[in-house]
Amino acid sequence: QKCNLNSTMKFNYKLHRLCGASYGTPLSTTSGGSNVIYTTKGDVLLSPVSNRVQCIDLLTHSVRTLPFEARSDISKIALSPNDTLLLAIDVNDRAILLNYHRGVVLHRFRFKGGKVRCLKFSPDGLFFAVSAGKHVQVWHSPGLRREFAPFVLHRTYTGLNDDIISIDWSSDSSVLIASSRDTTARIWTVHTTKDYVPVTLSGHKSPVVGVFLEEDENDIRVVTKNKRRIGKCYTVSEDGTLATWTCERHDDDQNEDESGGALSSFKASSDAAVDFFSGGNGGSTALALPSSFPDDDDAALQSQAHGLVGATWKLSKRHYFKQERATVTSASYSTRHKLLVIGFSTGLFGLYELPDVSNVHTLSISTGSVRTTAINPTGEWIAFGCPSTRQLLVWEWRSETYVLKQRGHAGGMKCMSYSPDGVIIATGGEDGKLKIWNANTGFCHATMDAHNAAAVTAVTFANSSVVLTSSLDGTVKAHDLHRYRTFRTYTTPNPAQFISLAVDPAGEVIAAGTADPFHIYIYSLQSGKLLDVMTGHAGPVCDLSFHPVRGTLASASWDGTAKVWDLYKREVATEEFGHSADVVCCSFRPDGDELCTGTIGGILSFWNVEDGSLRCEIDGQRDITGGRKNNDRMTANNNAASRYFTSVCYSADGNCVIAGGNSKYICIYEISQQMLLKKFQISFNRSLDGVLDELNSKNLADGGPIDEMEYSGDEADNNHLPGAKRRDDGSRKSRVEVLTMQVAFSSTGREWATVSNEGLHVYSLDDDMIFDPILLTEAVTPGAVQSNLRSGQYGTALVMSLHLNEFALIRQVIEDTPYGSIPHVVRSVGPEHLERLLQCVSKCMADSPHVEFYVQWCLELLQTHGMHMEKHRGSFMRAFRAMHKSVQTRHDELKSVSDNNRYTLDFMEDQTKLLLSAD
Repeated sequence: QKCNLNSTMKFNYKLHRLCGASYGTPLSTTSGGSNVIYTTKGDVLLSPVSNRVQCIDLLTHSVRTLPFEARSDISKIALSPNDTLLLAIDVNDRAILLNYHRGVVLHRFRFKGGKVRCLKFSPDGLFFAVSAGKHVQVWHSPGLRREFAPFVLHRTYTGLNDDIISIDWSSDSSVLIASSRDTTARIWTVHTTKDYVPVTLSGHKSPVVGVFLEEDENDIRVVTKNKRRIGKCYTVSEDGTLATWTCERHDDDQNEDESGGALSSFKASSDAAVDFFSGGNGGSTALALPSSFPDDDDAALQSQAHGLVGATWKLSKRHYFKQERATVTSASYSTRHKLLVIGFSTGLFGLYELPDVSNVHTLSISTGSVRTTAINPTGEWIAFGCPSTRQLLVWEWRSETYVLKQRGHAGGMKCMSYSPDGVIIATGGEDGKLKIWNANTGFCHATMDAHNAAAVTAVTFANSSVVLTSSLDGTVKAHDLHRYRTFRTYTTPNPAQFISLAVDPAGEVIAAGTADPFHIYIYSLQSGKLLDVMTGHAGPVCDLSFHPVRGTLASASWDGTAKVWDLYKREVATEEFGHSADVVCCSFRPDGDELCTGTIGGILSFWNVEDGSLRCEIDGQRDITGGRKNNDRMTANNNAASRYFTSVCYSADGNCVIAGGNSKYICIYEISQQMLLKKFQISFNRSLDGVLDELNSKNLADGGPIDEMEYSGDEADNNHLPGAKRRDDGSRKSRVEVLTMQVAFSSTGREWATVSNEGLHVYSLDDDMIFDPILLTEAVTPGAVQSNLRSGQYGTALVMSLHLNEFALIRQVIEDTPYGSIPHVVRSVGPEHLERLLQCVSKCMADSPHVEFYVQWCLELLQTHGMHMEKHRGSFMRAFRAMHKSVQTRHDELKSVSDNNRYTLDFMEDQTKLLLSAD
């Protein structure tokens, strides 16, 4: 039981990030995308992807995924002004309230009354406004504590005749404006204000997609919080019309003051009473001091809402954005910097400076419509989102450069592979493109047109700088990651479609399997020649795997067999492993002594490579069974035959295997005990098909299921082609099935990744969740570690900190150890602590400025314990690869810096020589 608990804790992986999609909903034909928002500082961008939210740090150029999932695809998000509360609403109007910093879900709620199309917090953070059909609901902002009913409705505002599509607040949160599809906009006060009547602005011929309130800069009267009265309002319609509305006031306060102070005092007291009993701003203050009423006009204006009493709105100016065959799809405005950003349906955007409406920039950034725009608080960066192409761009308008430019695979991701050092992830998609991702940051830094005619079916690394891809177009291509170009193409004598690919450990021989005529083609990577053609299978060769040490190749085929080929010995007979069902995947153990195969029956078979005997079998059909699609006539339990593993991979030590396939689950098994250690569900998104195990009976009719997902046609680009097999099934409403195409462990063993219809899911170990102390006694305490450090007993302190397994304490001991004492401390570490110390040194080196110090630690560990690590390479392989990854990453960083400063260093060296020669 202790062993099982230990294994489970070591495989306690959590979703770290979702790569492959930075914005939008992958493979969706109905969702129109969500809005993107900046944090208060303006250096972090929040972007919804499916039912998750990505946090993109634009300064460190890294991305992380918030640890929560909505029930369905997210349609709108909003962040409170102090960056503490995040509110996300999905396409079914179900909301999630989240503590943004901690990533904890505080409450779940469903808005009723109509479709939610816009959402925005008030500037003071006390309220948030949400559209509910043709009404606007203002709610009190909840706190950070968990409550039974944190959402309290303040008021519902009416007066518009169609769905509301835009909302804006005044700077002091006392005035609210909303626009509708009925071509009008309406202005309300948040609290009841005496003598104020809501105003409707009508002057457009098409729906108003953006409304913005602005203070009057020429007004000398200041209301509370140093805010001026509202002076202007801008409205933007779909037909490209910008209307400027001016607030005109008929002030007669001066006449009232001349007539006497008694009337002014009585009016002020009555206004204060109305505000108090209606919940208005400043009412409590006025009633708290009944004996001192305001005598001047400035004090009488308690909010911007009072400044609108008796005022009239006049259409002062119109401006037309002249873009042929283009409609306005998004608009955002920065009142501080007077910048207006307009997004068009043709992929254009325009940047204008108000109030003169002078055009600063007009550029084309995409082939699809720009559905969302956002300006950061500093006014430097503009974010754009294009859901049809799944593009997310951040543009700095002053320097006219891209800060961020990310785009996912068109049509979805199909295959992936880790580089040997675990720093790079290569993915291939249905669009025939190859994308290179940084495993540390989660960003794509290179995109190559690998195959123009067909999808990429397999991708693998020959070495850290060469990646290979195969495609249905009948070619295998080799790509150089230094120059980012294709340097060799491999073809067949007769046309064939490649569906599997493998490369030998030396990176010199390439093997590619075909769907028809069931052959395996062997190529030389250097010369590009076809070396051999392996025949013998009677079905498509769907998977290939090279032996880690010897030159043997394992192949899996739909003919129900797995074969092991010796590529260098012609006289050796091919060994065949028979199965009772079609074989769809295979993989060698890292030491090469065992072969794992998977069949469509959901069974994983483990074979002894030496004698060809079957060691054990794991029936995973019950583990992977789950999920009922809308068109399934049987329940999930009775439809287990369609669930099986299509990809399998060993862990670095070879004791466990991870498997995924035609299901929403991914399983990790312990081989010797034939036991399920961990099962992951890759998505809980109900917008995907096959997530729920049981369907709601009210949605089942005689003719089949009734889809409860209701999308309006204006939210998506309905450019569907009836009869299309890829990316679109021709229907107006379709759901993508949840499944995984491939799984793979990183060489470090600290993370693994899987390819699904949502993108590339990267799972990593959360160190804070792992508590695995060893050899603890009463004398082993943090205080004892600190005492040994002060007395100079660094070896004892290190061993005690390793016993406690607290990373912060281990790092302190390592960094407090003097440089000259490193060899002596390393010799005091026993073999039982070696793997743990290697992992800690690797993690410390990844973000430490003391590069030479940690390189010395790595050198001493290898020189002192290298022989022991070589004899037990299976146990130390994961830790060694983690150390190699850290060293390689720091080497690349230093090399890049040195190359950039090469001429400066040469100049300093020459100057030093001149000074020395002069002396």
